[in-house]
Amino acid sequence: MRPTKRDELVQKALLVFYQNGFHATGMDMLATETGVSKTSMYKHFRTKEDLILAVLRLRDEKFRNWLIRRMEELGDTPQEQLIAMFDALGEWFAEADFRGCMFINASAEFAGSDDPIHMVSSEHKMLVLKYLRELTLAADISGHETLADELMLLAEGAIVMAYVTGDKTAAARAKNAAEKLIQKTFDPK
Repeated sequence: MRPTKRDELVQKALLVFYQNGFHATGMDMLATETGVSKTSMYKHFRTKEDLILAVLRLRDEKFRNWLIRRMEELGDTPQEQLIAMFDALGEWFAEADFRGCMFINASAEFAGSDDPIHMVSSEHKMLVLKYLRELTLAADISGHETLADELMLLAEGAIVMAYVTGDKTAAARAKNAAEKLIQKTFDPK
């Protein structure tokens, strides 16, 4: 099925917002970068915020699908997949166009917890955490929710460090800590 003009606009806008940020990207820049006129944009989206929300929903779908697929490709068991998350993150950090997490960036730019953009960003993080909780449960790990929460903190910290400081080893160091946490849950001595 061929993507609609609206879908194409959202795809192109995702790249522009990821590259430049949300507040720094005006409608004129979007029109120039996407090749879609402002008039046409406003036919599909009443406001820039509506376009941002559509972009974030697309990014959520793409990112979670990619992450889950990579974790499944890199690990055979739920426990291996939890560790593989950090290998997948390392691959992402190594990409030339890595600009950090679009949801962390969005929530920083739209800081009010009741802002719809902030809320969609929070929802993305909760969906990733839900998946990690499902994996820790499937791995039959004692205290699975706590471990999932801790692994999520390690992943988020690695993302921030990789972007803010340029630390390309952040995922590997977080993986090392994750392996220790998981081992501790199986051998609490």
